[in-house]
Amino acid sequence: MLSNDRIQMMAKRGRYIEVARAGDDELGPLQLLPGVWENTDQLNGRGWNLIALPFADGRFRYRLLMNQYNEKLHFTEVDKGVPNRGINAEGQAGQTDQVVVALGYDQTVTQIAGGDSPESGIAGDGNGKPIHKEPGLWLYMTNFNTDNIDIARLGSVPHGDSLLALGTAETIEGAPDIPPVNGLPLGVGHDLENNPYLEPYLHFEQNPFRGLFSPVDTTKLLRDAVPGNVTRTTVLHVDSTLDHAGVRNIPFVVRQADATSMNSTFWIQETDELGEDGQPRVFMQYVQSVMLDFFGRRDGNPGLIQWPHISINTMERTSSQPHLTETQKEVTS
Repeated sequence: MLSNDRIQMMAKRGRYIEVARAGDDELGPLQLLPGVWENTDQLNGRGWNLIALPFADGRFRYRLLMNQYNEKLHFTEVDKGVPNRGINAEGQAGQTDQVVVALGYDQTVTQIAGGDSPESGIAGDGNGKPIHKEPGLWLYMTNFNTDNIDIARLGSVPHGDSLLALGTAETIEGAPDIPPVNGLPLGVGHDLENNPYLEPYLHFEQNPFRGLFSPVDTTKLLRDAVPGNVTRTTVLHVDSTLDHAGVRNIPFVVRQADATSMNSTFWIQETDELGEDGQPRVFMQYVQSVMLDFFGRRDGNPGLIQWPHISINTMERTSSQPHLTETQKEVTS
């Protein structure tokens, strides 16, 4: 983390935008992110996704959709020395200006295969079908933080959703301990064998999608894919339910399948293996869970069922230099 002297020096230098460079210590816990991350040939198809969706023709008016995907994640520009102005509490003199570093990202996800239960005929199987696009920012809040919150993620999704998630960063020695994440809906009894309402989930538990991905332990494939000899891991965890964070959606989304919360954990893993450029290979694994609320709970409690929309992936940083558009080149020159 940056010392107070470095933060003050950044504040005095003033705000400016430049090309993001991996290893730039002014990015704090985000310094490994700049560049290009993707599913290489070695990691082809390591992205997996499950989501429950309203479906008029289903027995229980929903279907469970599974996707296998590849992803490209670009971290391009960094906006340094962003000032948030403030003053001390009443009766005390002086400014309490916060200094923020903002790292821009652009995420593109393309489908390898899709399948659902009950079958809808619209899940799709073609390679290269776009299924997600998300521009956004990661923030490193260098000072004046509360509850140890020092990072944030802001994202916008073309479905009509915008999110702000807050969180913390830490660095650990060695490989991460990735916990199981259950993908079953909340507000419904979880007895898969005896609860007919969970029939689509039982189908994919008994017949894992593509023979690999099942809904009860959605992160097993991450644990199976931890790369090589990991020497150090940077953990970035953000949650939209913390403090004043949240998710906002357009009216149709709110009325049909309201996205109410998001939490995600990214494990950035440095290894002792060298890549073609002679630098240590770096890998990223993540799990993200977005809660979609629709249909009344079936456990006797008030409110709506919360359906986890879970995504996982394992990628490698293929370049520590971002691919800039002509506009970005002009802005950062």
